[in-house]
Parts: sequence; structure tokens; C-alpha cells
Amino acid sequence: MHYRFMALATLCVALLLSAIPTALAQGKPQSDLSAIQRLDVMRSKLDSLRRSLNNAISALTPKSTDKKEAVDDPRQRLQGLEEEVGSILSEVNDIRGKQERSERYDATVLDRLETSVVDIDTRVQAGLQATASARTASAASGRAPAKKKKKGKFFGLFGGGGEDKYADLTGEVAPGRDRVLFEEAVKQVRKGSHETGRLLFTTIINTYPDSPFLALAKLAIADSFYLEGTTSNLIQAAQAYQDWLTFFPTDPLADDAMLKVAESEMRQMGLADRDITHARKAEQRLKVLMQQFPQTKLRPDVEQRLRDVQENLAMHNLQIGNFYYKAKYEQQKGGLKGAQSRYREIVEKYPDFSFMDEVLFRLAATYQQEEEPDEAAKYYQQILRNHPNSEFGEKAREQLSIIGAPIPEPDPARKNMPPPVRPGMLGNLLQQVSGRADVTVDKNGVLISKDGKEGTDLIDEALKYNGQLPTNITPKAPIQRTNPKPAPANSTPSSGAQNVTPVTTSAPASAPAKP
Repeated sequence: MHYRFMALATLCVALLLSAIPTALAQGKPQSDLSAIQRLDVMRSKLDSLRRSLNNAISALTPKSTDKKEAVDDPRQRLQGLEEEVGSILSEVNDIRGKQERSERYDATVLDRLETSVVDIDTRVQAGLQATASARTASAASGRAPAKKKKKGKFFGLFGGGGEDKYADLTGEVAPGRDRVLFEEAVKQVRKGSHETGRLLFTTIINTYPDSPFLALAKLAIADSFYLEGTTSNLIQAAQAYQDWLTFFPTDPLADDAMLKVAESEMRQMGLADRDITHARKAEQRLKVLMQQFPQTKLRPDVEQRLRDVQENLAMHNLQIGNFYYKAKYEQQKGGLKGAQSRYREIVEKYPDFSFMDEVLFRLAATYQQEEEPDEAAKYYQQILRNHPNSEFGEKAREQLSIIGAPIPEPDPARKNMPPPVRPGMLGNLLQQVSGRADVTVDKNGVLISKDGKEGTDLIDEALKYNGQLPTNITPKAPIQRTNPKPAPANSTPSSGAQNVTPVTTSAPASAPAKP
């Protein structure tokens, strides 16, 4: 018998050890994202870097064919970075293929690849900034950009049928070209060609570091991800808005960008009985927004979104508490303390929860079960005082009579307050099918709205005033004007015209925006 027991124990240990590599490779990573999502974000970033590098390389000619003399050649430097990006991208694609085929791999490789992507991104941006002057000099020397064949494609995105209409824009540096790029990028995003728009915005950032459109181009890239709206895009939108806030924390649009970070998380929220990671992140972002911008004009929107997010979080706790509560009373198992802690957390953190009457009743019941009648009475009385029309009111009154505690009068201000609306069977079914939380979000970007036409968005005002935003425009897309239009840039106001100071989006010290 002893030998048989030892054999079974050995077999169990062997099975457990054999399952560890698979669990590491295909279990949930340390990140909040799935392995596929992490790989897709990395691949999208690397593709963008590669296209930016190829675009910059095409605008340069090598100094010399001699390798020794070409050490300091900007073109050689960019080509070296392009090879590194290609190598990392190849590895990302290889791991993604293994993930799709359910093959085993070391899960720590995802962390290493993410570190490599961050590192190469920093070096590529530095390289593009450092070689911008060389590309400007190349254009000034009169070198004509190479003609593309009819079958050529712009960044691999457009088919043939004539010369690439973007070749002159992206392959040559010239004064005023940043504005043309900006206008074309906006058109592409509005047409739904988000990737093309992002590449044109990126060309401004990498080629015109002193452009007055620099900050707006960075923000418009984040908008393009947000407008596209897939899970992968929303992940990148949140990152892009956060990166923009790192560079421009005092910009007049900073509160709008911070709200978009929160809304990017909210759009990924699931139902209350599912993962609440995105809800917690959104709650944190919204609270930080109100702390950093207490006077923001967006405060009503922020408060509404915070209520929605906290409703989801409170419902999550209620469902878990009810699970423990049910285990105690129906299955005669432990869990009373677990239920009590969940209910108490709702009372303390989410006082506006729409199902607070149920929470108070169940919390009181847990104390009553633990033979703490004074604590139980306190919560029963809160139901009668603050939720006089609750379906739990009569039960609370009965329990107070049993305890021998006084029955309070309802709060006069709450006498006509209707009971919370409980979703019906059909409503619950539709929610389960959609899998999405019922939250209020604005699907427009900061500068560009989802269905906006030319002349209706904040980005159109930025174009009108050469990268500057008038102070009398509410920083929100679509535009909401409350004052007369400011005088266009470079125009002389009449004697009766209002003098409006345009606001230039702030830029880092290394790349100041032009006034």
C-alpha cells in the first residue's frame, strides 16, 4: 500500500512539472493584456517604425560606397536601425505564430521583446531627429527624389497606377511642407485611412522637429488610434495619449487627453462579472484628472464617467458578495466574512451605487447572523431612512422589530425617490451577448471627431491659425464656440475687432514650437 501511494504521488508531481512550461507559455501574462494583444501592439509599433525609417532613408544618398568612410553616414545609421527593427519584428511574428498554433514557448520572451521594442523606439526617434538636418541639406542641394515605378506602393499601403502622390511630400524636405503633410494626414484619417494618416503625421514629427504642428501631430496620432476603435487600437490610443501628456503636461488640451486615456480603458470594459482591470484603470485616471484639473470644463463629463465606472466596480463586488452569501446560507459553507467585506467595501467606496439598498440589507443580515444586532440595526435603519421605496424596506422593518431597534422616519428629500430599476431577462440577455459594460463614452477624438467633416473640428481651427488654437474655443471635438471668431493669423484686426490671443500647444525644450 505504501509503495502504491508513493507511485501515485510521484506520478502527480511529474504531471505537474510537465504542465508548468505550457502554463508559462499560454497562461495569462504578467501584463493585463493577453499574449496575442501584446504581440499585436508590438507588431504595429515595429511596422510603423520600419516605414518611418524607410521613408527617411529614401530621402538620403550615401556619402560614399566605401564602408570605412560611410561610418558617419546618416543613411547608413538609419539602415542599421531598420535592420534591427526588422530583426525584432521577425521574432515577434515567430512568437505570434507559435501562439496561434498553441506551441510551447518561454513566456518571458514577451517581456524581453517589449523591452526591446521600447529601446529601439527610443533609438529610432533619436536617429530620425539627428538625421533631419541631413535630409534638409539633401533637399536643399537640389537632389531630385527617386521616381517610383507605377507598381510601387507608398509604405507598402497603396497600389500602382501612376507615380506615388506622396513621394514629393515624404521624400523631400522643404519649408511649409509640414503644413501640407498635416492637411493630407487629416484628410486620410477622416477617410478612414488611419494608418496612412499616422505615417504622414509621423513624417512631420521625424522630419520637422521645429514645426508648429509638432504637438498637434502627436495628439492626432493618438486620435487616429482612438477613432479606429479596435481593442489593439484602444490599447495604443491610451499609450499614445499618455506619451503626449508626458511631453505636454501643461498644454491647454491636457485634460481632454487625460479623459481620452480613461475612455480608452472604458471602451474595453466588460460586464461586472468579468475582468475589472480596465474599470479600475479608468477609475484611477478619472480621479487623477479631477485632482490635477479641478476647474476643468470637462468636469460634468468626468463625473458621469466616474459614476458609470464605479457602478461597474460596485456591481462586481455585489456579485462576489452574493456568491459568498449564497454559499453560506444555501450550501452551509463558510464565506460570511468574505461577503461582509465585499458589501462593506461598496458602502465605503461607492455610496451612489444604484443597488445600495440590497447591499445594506445583505450586509445587515451578515451582522445579524454573527449575532451583532446593533450593527445589523444600523444598516436596516439606513434602508428605511435613505431608501424608503426599496423592495427591501418591509423586510428591514420586520428585522428591526425582531431586534427591538427603533424604526426611523424616511428622509423627506428621499420620499419620492424611485427604487432602482432592475434589468429584465431580455436586458440581461442582451448585455451578456454584447459582453460590454453599459458606460457613457465619447467616441470622438480630441482634435478629430468620428464623423466630422472638414471645417467642423478643432483640428480645422489649428490649421486655420498655423498650428495654434484660439483661447476662445472650447478644447473639445467637435468645436463648441462661445465667443466670436478670432482674427486669422497674419491679419490686421479692425478697430472694432476683438483681440484674441492664440494658444500654441506647448512643446519640449528640445523641440520648441514656433510662435
